[in-house]
Amino acid sequence: MKTSPLDKLVCPVCKGPLKHDPKTQELICENDKQAYPIRDGIPIMLPGEARSLSEPEQPAS
Repeated sequence: MKTSPLDKLVCPVCKGPLKHDPKTQELICENDKQAYPIRDGIPIMLPGEARSLSEPEQPAS
């Protein structure tokens, strides 16, 4: 069984598990309803950079 380095990351807020969404290039914390972006292959694990999953997405202006 092969593991990815992303499997070792945890949510910076609750320390819970993260689920990788390859379609959106995000790491999802289902506990906190936050999505952390992956930019250029690097996970951005800053709470201020996370997208809330509980709010509807705003259309791009």
